[in-house]
Amino acid sequence: MAEDRELRVRALLDAVRAEGRTALTAPEGKVIADAYGIAVPGEELATDVDGAVAAAARFGGPVVLKIVSPDILHKTDAGGVVVGVQGAGDVRAAFHRIVENARAYAPAARIEGVQVQELLPTGADSQEVIVGAVTDPTFGKVVAFGLGGVLVEVLKDVTFRLAPVDADEAVGMLDSIGAAEVLRGVRGARGVDRWALAEQIRRVSRLVTDFPEIAEVDLNPVIATPEGAVAADIRVLLADGVPRARPTYTREEILATMRRLMQPRSVAVIGASNEPGKIGNSVMRNLVDGGFSGEIHPVNPKADDILGRKAYKSVTDVPGEVDVAVFAIPAKFVAAALEEVGRKGIPNAVLIPSGFAETGEQGLQDEIVTIGARYGVRLLGPNIYGYYSTWQDLCATFCTPYDVKGGVALTSQSGGIGMAILGFARTTKTGVSAIVGLGNKSDLDEDDLLTWFGEDPNTRCIAMHLEDLKDGRAFVAAARATVPKKPVVVLKAGRTAAGARAAGSHTGALAGDDAVYDDILRQAGVIRAPGLNDMLEYARALPVLPTPRGDNIVIITGAGGSGVLLSDAVTDNGLRLMEIPADLDAAFRRFIPPFGAAGNPVDITGGEPPSTYEATIRLGLEDPRIHALVLGYWHTIVTPPMVFAEVTARVVAEFRERGVEKPVVASLAGDVEVEEACQYLFERGVVAYPYTTERPVAVLGAKYRWARAAGLLGGGR
Repeated sequence: MAEDRELRVRALLDAVRAEGRTALTAPEGKVIADAYGIAVPGEELATDVDGAVAAAARFGGPVVLKIVSPDILHKTDAGGVVVGVQGAGDVRAAFHRIVENARAYAPAARIEGVQVQELLPTGADSQEVIVGAVTDPTFGKVVAFGLGGVLVEVLKDVTFRLAPVDADEAVGMLDSIGAAEVLRGVRGARGVDRWALAEQIRRVSRLVTDFPEIAEVDLNPVIATPEGAVAADIRVLLADGVPRARPTYTREEILATMRRLMQPRSVAVIGASNEPGKIGNSVMRNLVDGGFSGEIHPVNPKADDILGRKAYKSVTDVPGEVDVAVFAIPAKFVAAALEEVGRKGIPNAVLIPSGFAETGEQGLQDEIVTIGARYGVRLLGPNIYGYYSTWQDLCATFCTPYDVKGGVALTSQSGGIGMAILGFARTTKTGVSAIVGLGNKSDLDEDDLLTWFGEDPNTRCIAMHLEDLKDGRAFVAAARATVPKKPVVVLKAGRTAAGARAAGSHTGALAGDDAVYDDILRQAGVIRAPGLNDMLEYARALPVLPTPRGDNIVIITGAGGSGVLLSDAVTDNGLRLMEIPADLDAAFRRFIPPFGAAGNPVDITGGEPPSTYEATIRLGLEDPRIHALVLGYWHTIVTPPMVFAEVTARVVAEFRERGVEKPVVASLAGDVEVEEACQYLFERGVVAYPYTTERPVAVLGAKYRWARAAGLLGGGR
């Protein structure tokens, strides 16, 4: 059966292509719909007015008339649609009017006739939605669902998934739009047939997966009722060409290459120099001064000795195996040197030089990619600052050295962002496992690094700044393999780029790059950071916080105002304040003054001594019904900042020794002493920030999002 339907659709698409068309007519769309079980109304093609009258009579009720022309894509714009026509006289008048409008709109258009279609039911129990699919340049075939009809491009209440989707994913899409409750039935209206609607989504996703040449599919509107879901209109567009296939590597191949890149035994520096101020000198100094224990081979045809090490005229002269060749030469010399790297059998080339695609020299970049592919050399860059692999004491960069080992892996597409990462790490004492520049991403990119860091025992959290993804599907696959083990944080630049791509369908116009990125990254379990500092703080904090075991969050605060703001932040981050049961409420009240407030937030008031903070925090950690604590502190002489920090850290440590690990975050308001107190807390497993109620809760929200995506808290992705 599947083979028969594919043959029917293949024959139709080939015929359309043979005519030089990329847009299917409505009757052709119905052939595809019938082949894939996409529910559409009964319809007939009338080539003359008498045929239209006869067809309308056979349907026996109100009908819709639509112009059929391979040259008119947007029928409504051409005045080519009339809805609710009934009776022979009205059908004749509508037929003539549609044809006249079409001829006036596009005089040269070929008109094949008028489509006579059953009028779908409308009323309180029906909802107009859109189901569609587009070919995204990053993620390939993407299926879309949202509120439809005339509101689709106004409200833009649409969600996206990678195609194909299974039945569960399709049903999940119904709950991912803002108007999800409308589909369940509101104000006395019955809910729509969710299974039928999900089937429309699933079948469209299957169609575009089976036929990659289909660029866009648009079912708009789909009339969803308690009895079913029927597409009133189907629009199908074909692609102009087939995108070039990208080289792919197995997981084992990626890990083998990345292991030699990130844990090399031997590094060659092509363009090494004795002259201070040269990039080749800076790279050599960082490698030597950083304490790299492997072999370092300078390559320079004009030198015999560089920084006390024998220099080689060519990389082919270097004895033994070399794992990484770091390039510090002008762009115009890279191709010739890369040929030598290939002949030497070096698996990785780190291309620091600029002057490639980023400056318009795409041909030069294509040349090095071809050379790399010919010899099996993976390319990092070009146009990068290099990379740091701290656990190997490897600093292969011309930038500031960094050697504080830790569990955070950081990558950036931009050199400037890379240095911001470096400064943040140093200021906050964040130890890193690696910092990697990606630059132009001519070859190695985020999915390669993600595959490696997912397996790297020294990495506990991965944070990535990116401007684009070359292969969104490869990244999603790598993320889905990594997220169950450790958090992945992404800062996607360009999220506010104005305007959707020029498109021939509603779905295409709605699928702006960021909308697709947002939904699909979320489905992959990735934590998306809204800004650079957010990305860095998430990366710093997530490894510090224990994984929550439930949704009940309690706020304990010394200031009512902070409690209100912290409550807002909890809601804003999709978290849930616990409804305090009577016995727990009574237990908290024993520790707070009569003019304080129990409930949630628990307001102990500002004049309380350290013992009150300790008692209430202890109670929050003791009660198994509470899963996370949010603390609000404000500076008083009664309980100074460092006293609060020491008490809090001591109680949290005591419970962790007893096996009770709950996330605890804190907001500290006060004079400058709160900064030192926050650092003290952070170093002891309590994520604390001065002068903000939003940041600690945002970090807690990120931890919860990861825990859910990893399947550790229920409600997985």
